[in-house]
Amino acid sequence: MKTLKKIWATVVLFVLASITAFAQSGVNGLNTATTTLKTYIDPVTTITLVIGGIVGIIGAIRVYSKWNSGDQDINKELMGWGGSCVFLVVSSLVVKAFFGL
Repeated sequence: MKTLKKIWATVVLFVLASITAFAQSGVNGLNTATTTLKTYIDPVTTITLVIGGIVGIIGAIRVYSKWNSGDQDINKELMGWGGSCVFLVVSSLVVKAFFGL
């Protein structure tokens, strides 16, 4: 029974060692993918900021129209639209910081 456990431990060790050996060949591919992905970061963050501005304008118009009509849930509407704008701006900054740009 102990020899069977030793055999399994040896097999698992060899399998794990072969997995790390296969992983070394993909380093060049990962580096290429990273540099290619970094070229897309600036346009994506710019588009995200533009979308955030458009969402902010639409949200401001909706809150203004609700305020003028006398609705009682203006705070809820304002927090929803404001939160979505803040999320879009912060997410673009986090993506830039993640890639070190």
